Amino acid sequence: MPNGARLLATKFNSNFMKTIIIEDEPLVAKDLKKLILQLDPSTEIVAILESLQSCISYFKSNKEPDLIFMDIQLNDGVSFDIFKHIDIRCPIIFTTAYNEYALRAFKVNSVDY
Repeated sequence: MPNGARLLATKFNSNFMKTIIIEDEPLVAKDLKKLILQLDPSTEIVAILESLQSCISYFKSNKEPDLIFMDIQLNDGVSFDIFKHIDIRCPIIFTTAYNEYALRAFKVNSVDY
């Protein structure tokens, strides 16, 4: 389990952990969801969002989750652009293969990369 996930598991009561996955590749999103639920079956995946526009729309009309797993490269841009439109305060675990975004990730509530 990544350090950030371990930290969050102790901070939150897992019975109430509401999580969002932001990932534009359906197979990757499916595998990530499966892995999260294997690690903690009581986690509730409240949404899987595939684009910047779907994220912005979702966060404007829904309550913020306890945790977000966020890919950086999405089909319609980079996920950092979400923060130009929405103030997200919950912890974020970035799930990406792109090392060049690591520093930028930790400036926006990232707890793991």
